[in-house]
Amino acid sequence: MKVLVVGANGQIGQKLTEMLHSHDEHSVLAMVRNQEQVEAFSKRGIEIVIADLEGSVAHLKQAMKGCDAIVFTAGSGGSTGADKTLLIDLDGAVKTMEAAEAAGVDRFIMVSALQANNRENWNEAIKPYYVAKHYADRVLVQSNLTYTIIRPGGLLNEKGTGKISVGNQLERGYIPREDVAQTIVEALSNEHTKKRSFDLIAGDDQISVALNKL
Repeated sequence: MKVLVVGANGQIGQKLTEMLHSHDEHSVLAMVRNQEQVEAFSKRGIEIVIADLEGSVAHLKQAMKGCDAIVFTAGSGGSTGADKTLLIDLDGAVKTMEAAEAAGVDRFIMVSALQANNRENWNEAIKPYYVAKHYADRVLVQSNLTYTIIRPGGLLNEKGTGKISVGNQLERGYIPREDVAQTIVEALSNEHTKKRSFDLIAGDDQISVALNKL
């Protein structure tokens, strides 16, 4: 499976891109926003495409040409305002879905946020982000794409443990970014994750075991 990673320069995106690059069954196309981000990937032999989530659907469709799956792990970042959150985390995500449908790329994995599906559980400190994630996820569910929506808890830069907990009503918790990336890799071809949404935090089950329980 050739996988387009949207947001490859982000913290999860970098780990995911590296995992897919060294994977026996998958290959990766790293989507970055500008030329300045290219060198870090090209020197590792990773294929790159430059595309902007604030560009057109046609522009994004061209960027994903030849791909079999898309992982959306882009974000406007914590230092931007609600306007950028709207443009990237919501409209950018929806445009990527529209481009995927137009390009015939069926498999789509969305990295969302813990309990984004339940308004009463949103983190008030970053409410615009939760609004964007909530509605982007809803559009994805209503699309024709074979989706998986992964809603991780608080993200850590610690080394991954390979053990997770998944569900639809998990208490607030944390998870290493490395384990989020590994969960995405395993979800790509796991039938139990197709047309499914779930919260993700650190837990006691091996990743494959947890996903097979969905």
